[in-house]
Amino acid sequence: MAEETPKSAIFAVKTTANQERSVANLLAMVARKENMDIRSILVPEELKGYVLVESPMPEIVEMAIQNIPHAKTIVKGASSIAEVQHFLAPKPTVTGITEGDIVELIAGPFKGERARVRRIDESKEEITVELSEAMVPIPITVRGDIVRVLSKEETSHKS
Repeated sequence: MAEETPKSAIFAVKTTANQERSVANLLAMVARKENMDIRSILVPEELKGYVLVESPMPEIVEMAIQNIPHAKTIVKGASSIAEVQHFLAPKPTVTGITEGDIVELIAGPFKGERARVRRIDESKEEITVELSEAMVPIPITVRGDIVRVLSKEETSHKS
């Protein structure tokens, strides 16, 4: 690593709920305009009310958020990249879906159809389902992100 590049840390900026994205966008604009040493800005979906900012010093972040609406304060202390690494890895789209679940297809040619999950392929992020309303149960394979779980492992069948 180059000697003149100071080490950076991750600072959490407290924001108004549901304003994380606008704070991040304004922060990026301020940092660019004022030529501040802000290296990255992260808005994790599962961390409501916070924006994570990478910078060598908290004072830089403090200055950057001064006039940004909805940016409240910096949480005391800093985190390392390793501590926020889990926010950076994409989550598989099939997480939370199990065999036997009743799902609704929310896109594609079978949009609006209900189906029962028969098989899950986590490596391809695909699930194989059987449509509930079909005369003959034909398994179809769809991407995991186009289904919405309606109920877990329902065992009773409607006749």
